[in-house]
Amino acid sequence: MKRPPRLYFSFRSPYSWLTVQRLRAAVPDADTSLEWLPYWDPDEVTERALKARGAQFHYVQMSRAKHLYLLFDTKRLAQRLGVAMAWPIDVDCWWELPHLAFLAARREGRASAFYDEIVSARWGRGEDICAPDVVRRAAEAAGFDPALAVGAPDDEAIRAEAVDCLATAYDDDVFGIPYLKWGRHRFWGYDRLDGFLEVWAQAAPAAPVAAPTGQVAFDTDTAGGCG
Repeated sequence: MKRPPRLYFSFRSPYSWLTVQRLRAAVPDADTSLEWLPYWDPDEVTERALKARGAQFHYVQMSRAKHLYLLFDTKRLAQRLGVAMAWPIDVDCWWELPHLAFLAARREGRASAFYDEIVSARWGRGEDICAPDVVRRAAEAAGFDPALAVGAPDDEAIRAEAVDCLATAYDDDVFGIPYLKWGRHRFWGYDRLDGFLEVWAQAAPAAPVAAPTGQVAFDTDTAGGCG
């Protein structure tokens, strides 16, 4: 069976958040017609498991200068898209928690709802989505057991699934987020979404594709973002 197009996203990256906003507006069934794969900075446990698989994490942390550019650029883009944004302050974040909680939500059939609640918490209210209480509230609002969400990093099956996600990203040469892949076609960054939508329209003419909005070209050299 042919694998569907893949969307690599990160709750850490503002460009990922804004790209998904545009993608969903252009492709109404994006939540079900694409394979959503979370991508995050792995902790020591996941990193060891990745190495055991012969994989690694391609992303290299950005400089302070690039971080500041990202901050102002993202605010400008959000204003252009008419999206309210609150910039979160990240300190010693454990990115495993929200991303593995997404995998737990997907197991429960609540992936899209949980995604929406987490990005609303992070980018709408500036909350620390690596805090267990924030993840619990997001799970409750998304309609699944909060204990499953906060307990996801301790679930061996979820951990294995998480390693599969990052190993697949390694095989797909993912080095930055957002990243879309369909067959031999690869698109990295917010401003490459238009190219993906062109391929989508050609390969799946029956799928409704609205005109993309907020077309802006800029440097999107960030995997998870830094903020």
